[in-house]
Amino acid sequence: MSGPDLRGLIRDIPDFPKPGIVFKDITPLLLDPAATDAAVRRLADWARPRGVDFVVAAEARGFILGAALARELGVGFVPARKPGKLPSDTVSAEYILEYGIDALEVHADALADGARVLVHDDLLATGGTARALAELVEKLGGHVVGCAFLVELAFLGGRERLTGFDVEALVVYEAE
Repeated sequence: MSGPDLRGLIRDIPDFPKPGIVFKDITPLLLDPAATDAAVRRLADWARPRGVDFVVAAEARGFILGAALARELGVGFVPARKPGKLPSDTVSAEYILEYGIDALEVHADALADGARVLVHDDLLATGGTARALAELVEKLGGHVVGCAFLVELAFLGGRERLTGFDVEALVVYEAE
């Protein structure tokens, strides 16, 4: 496939945020307008046939391409935030982190019953965040039509947490 080398614009940051972790930094990709456009276009091309009504994305990095993806698709954008950050009535879903539990919230009136929703985040690792987003969509009566990511760390098995959903990732790392 032609276009910018997305993988080549993702840099490894060893031992961040803690020793033993190799952080996939998408900042160099975001600094390249052609690469950012290509990523958004490719995700939109995958999502378009699914008849998306809304893109729901997790804070903070999911917002970056999630909002651009919603605009490219001509659909609404639903921000999922950490607890206490949204000003109106919310619904929440918890997910497991390596050392505890976290949660995401969306406004209770964000999605109409039957809305077709694309779940987006910048990175699929263990799948906890994306699974929580899917649960939020379903709590509000929406239907998850797919889960789209810029990066997937396949060796962490996150795709298995999303069994039953169509999953797309533009850059897949099979091993650490």
